[in-house]
This record gives sequence, structure tokens and C-alpha cells, in this order.
Amino acid sequence: MNTISPRVLLLRGMLAGLLAGAAAFLVAYLIGESKVDAAIAIEEAGAALGGHDHGDEPPVSRALQATAGLGTGVLLYGVALGGIAALVFCFALGRIGRFGPRATAALVTGALFVTVTLVPFFKYPANPPAVGDPDTAARRTALYLLMIALSVLLAAGALILGRRLAPGLGNWNASIVASLAFVVAVGLSYALLPGINEVPADFPAALIWQFRLASLAIQATLWAAFGLAFGFLAERAIAPAAAPKEAVQPTS
Repeated sequence: MNTISPRVLLLRGMLAGLLAGAAAFLVAYLIGESKVDAAIAIEEAGAALGGHDHGDEPPVSRALQATAGLGTGVLLYGVALGGIAALVFCFALGRIGRFGPRATAALVTGALFVTVTLVPFFKYPANPPAVGDPDTAARRTALYLLMIALSVLLAAGALILGRRLAPGLGNWNASIVASLAFVVAVGLSYALLPGINEVPADFPAALIWQFRLASLAIQATLWAAFGLAFGFLAERAIAPAAAPKEAVQPTS
């Protein structure tokens, strides 16, 4: 077991998150912003037909939102997630099997992508502008955050279950049982938590799905880029720390 400082890995996790945020920003700008513009156009057309006046121009232009605003938000998001993932990596390294830094980083990244992104997404998928009642925004946000918290807790419970079953069932069978238990628990959470369907009847269904797929692609890019970058940086940090111990040989 290496004795590298968690601070070193935390800094590398934040750097990897910054790089992943840059990759996610490119994907968001190239395939996501066109969907946002289309949704805004539908919203403005509906407001014009209804005789509603939006008044003055917004304080931040749409062009600035789609470039500097989007980039700043995605980069900060990537740095924050990178720091959190690095701390999870510090705990997982050496505790989930005989995996090296890159393999551990890949497993941690995949687990976080499933629990933090996929599970909440399938219950409360992202919606473009003009979809959703502004009066229920706080409730929708609370439910989404609750789904994330439940997903993380259920994943932790499944991990504990798998480790306790491993001595009797073996690692492979215990992992299968724990995974099935996680899926069942997530399904029950889906059934118990209230659903949200505020999509207008006349809103193009194709645009909604294109926006949701673009959102999922952005998240997948973020986590994949982070896993690759952090695995490389973590291995470079850990290998030199372990090398001096291996280099010292007893003299006869």
C-alpha cells in the first residue's frame, strides 16, 4: 500500500476535472447549444402568439451565455466533480481488489457516472428551455438532488452487501447479487418518488429527445475524459512514491 498524500491526488483530480470540463464544453457547444437555441425560439414564438411582452433585453446576451457562461459553468463543475471523485479514489484504492491506479480510477469513474448521472437521469431527465413550470422549479430541483443522494446511498449499500457476501459466495457471485440488489432498490425508488411531466402537448418530441441525448453525451464525455486523465495522473503520482521502497535492496 502506498502512502501518497490525499492532497496530491485531490489536486490531480481537480486538474483532471478541469481537462474533462474543457472536453465537455466542446461537446456542449457543438451539439447542445443548437438544441437550446431551438427551444428558446419555440418559447419566444409562443410568447409572441400569446401577446406576452418580455420587456427589456436580458442582462447577459445569448452569445455570452453560450460561450463564456457555458464554459465557466462546465469548467467549475468539472473541477468540483474531479475533486470529489479523487477523494472517492483515495478511499477505494486497495480496498476494492488488487487493481492498479488506472483500473481503480476507471472503476470509480464508472460507478460515479452510473450513480450520479445515469440513475437520476432516467427518473428525472433534463429538459430544454420552455419545458417546465417555473413555479415548480424548486420542487423539481429538490427531487433531482434527492434521487442523486438515494442513488449514492444505495450504491454504497450494495458495495457493503457485496463485501459481506464475498466470503461465502465468492467475489463474482457476490458482485452479481449486490448489483441485482442495487437495481431492485433503484426500481423501488423510481416507483415511490413522484414523477414529473410538464412537457407542453405541442412541444416537438424530437427536440426534447435530442436535447436529452445531448445532455447525456456531455456527461458521458465529462466522466470518460476525467477517468482517462485522472488514471494517468494518479499513476504518475503513485508510481514514484512506491519506487524508492522497491529500489532499496538489502546489502549482504
